[in-house]
Amino acid sequence: MGALVVLAFWLPGLALGLTLRLRGWTLAAAAPVLTFGGISIGTVVLGRLGIPWDLLNVVLWFAVLALVVGVPTWLVARRKAGSAAAPATGDDAAGHGSAASDGTSAGTDAAPRPLRDNLLVLAGVVAGMAVGVVTFMRGLGWSLATINQDWDAPYHGNAIRWISEHEDSLPASLAPTANLPGKVDYFYPNTYHALLAPMLDGVAAMPQLLNLAVLSVVIAWPLGIAALALAWRMPPLTAAVAAAVSTWFTAFPYDSLWRGPLWPFVAGVALVPATLALARRIFTDRGLTGPLAVALALAGLVGLHTSLAFVVAVYAVILLVFLAVRLEPVDWRRSALPLAVTAVLAVLAVVPIVLPAFGPSAGVTAAQWAEFATPVEGFGQVALFSPVTGFPQWFLGAAACAGVVLMVLHRRMPWVVATYVVFGAVYAACASLDNDFVDLVTGPFYNDAWRFAALLPLAGALGVGELVWTLARSASERASSRVGAARAAFAVPVAVALVAVAVLGVLGKGAYIGRNSERLAQSNKSGPTVLPGERDAYRWLAEHSEGKPVMNDRLDGSVWMYALAGVKPVEWTFYGATEESDAGRLTWHLQEIDTDPSVREAIRELGVKYFLVGRGLVRAEMKPAPGLEDIEDMPQMRKVYSNPDAAVYELVDDALADS
Repeated sequence: MGALVVLAFWLPGLALGLTLRLRGWTLAAAAPVLTFGGISIGTVVLGRLGIPWDLLNVVLWFAVLALVVGVPTWLVARRKAGSAAAPATGDDAAGHGSAASDGTSAGTDAAPRPLRDNLLVLAGVVAGMAVGVVTFMRGLGWSLATINQDWDAPYHGNAIRWISEHEDSLPASLAPTANLPGKVDYFYPNTYHALLAPMLDGVAAMPQLLNLAVLSVVIAWPLGIAALALAWRMPPLTAAVAAAVSTWFTAFPYDSLWRGPLWPFVAGVALVPATLALARRIFTDRGLTGPLAVALALAGLVGLHTSLAFVVAVYAVILLVFLAVRLEPVDWRRSALPLAVTAVLAVLAVVPIVLPAFGPSAGVTAAQWAEFATPVEGFGQVALFSPVTGFPQWFLGAAACAGVVLMVLHRRMPWVVATYVVFGAVYAACASLDNDFVDLVTGPFYNDAWRFAALLPLAGALGVGELVWTLARSASERASSRVGAARAAFAVPVAVALVAVAVLGVLGKGAYIGRNSERLAQSNKSGPTVLPGERDAYRWLAEHSEGKPVMNDRLDGSVWMYALAGVKPVEWTFYGATEESDAGRLTWHLQEIDTDPSVREAIRELGVKYFLVGRGLVRAEMKPAPGLEDIEDMPQMRKVYSNPDAAVYELVDDALADS
């Protein structure tokens, strides 16, 4: 059944991609982002129409969407069929020809890619996926039932179950899970949760669902890297190597998977390469394939996390500048109209998703994190592709840095290098400086340098690929007179690439699997937030609470009880409710139940019968809720369940009687 979670990322997007006339590597890589695009738009459309968000309606929605985008794409393609045949797409073309070609004469967008080149790329993609899967599973202790113990995890789990149970796809419906019931303008991007919600319990239990979703994102990353490289005419060998090493970098995806975890943001960043591969279709097609596919992809990225709109904007602006000055070849007479159509469709697709985010944006931009580096250290970390870590990935980082320089010298996707420089500078500033300008620039990213760190490995992976390709080409030229032209064109470069990647892997002590899995294991384990006995208590409450909310300590991990067992907590998040609310009154003043009528009234309003106290804490330095301290000594409570990790207390019958 777990395979259905992975398939859910690809199958809807594959259907949309086929109707959009996508093929090859771009179709395979873009399917997940097209899936999220359909989900993102669907949450708005179905939510506004009051249509329940369930599996059947989601399937029907994708069928309708496929017709909406497929019919005009087909009509336009048919209309243009009588004119000159459209060239093959960048991902299905030879790009720079054979593995050793320099791209100056052999190979164009119209030339088909040989099977051996596709097999070479496939090998690189599979290698990258394998490293990612092994690293992630090792970080989980080889169990999909592992729960992430960090701050954001229960919120995402609660959001998934809330959508699943209430079948409401609008972001505002999640307000109760943020301890903000009745807040009609509440917003948090819910596309990630909406995709997973219809599969909860029927396909996978919550821990397995969350972890399989992350696994899907991890395997999508190298596929997107390969598609991006091929779509923009990099050699197949470069694409293969870039895909193979893409899952070696600590900064992405692993640091954002143990810290946070930032699951929707990670999904969006992982799908940026596929979106950039789709953008190539704007310049190679004469129809609607490129504009519609890019618009859907942008809706998916923004629906995953609104900050990705700024990421895409930086890529778009820099690419347009490089196109304008001809550092990236373009036929403006052919591309001007598709670009304009793309801009219009993107606005129509993205604006309805983004608009609700403007209301609560102040809370996002006001977030602050302590600086942890000097400016020099920050730029050094960027240069070695080793941000927010005490020990750089020396060999991988040096190779990536050298390759990025070669990309500039060879004029290979220089706009990606320029974007890396921009994000690197912002990372260094965010990690080391605290001023109004830095806060303004980094505000949409919660002023969090770690999020900018996640944007750097894309260029790093391509850089390693370019370095290896350069070495392979040099070896091929030297060997051509001794082994023959045919072997020198393919066998020699592939052999050099295998040796180079193997050497990097050995120097990285096994492709950095140990290092990265250890970082993942920091928060993917049993405790300190949710302990095994606490999970047992949640299950007991699920059988006895009769659907009524359970009073809990916001810091002891019990905010997980709804996601894991369907038991509604009074305190939904680690942040906790305001002290003036009913929930906050119990958190801070439950001990005053016999002297404060407002405490008793809060219990009545909430309908609380059971009180849970767990041994776990999300942060060791934090203190338990004052209202629940020494609850075992309160005459109004009697213990009805306990184990070494948790205890449940029940309100005695006359506890709410006014004195």
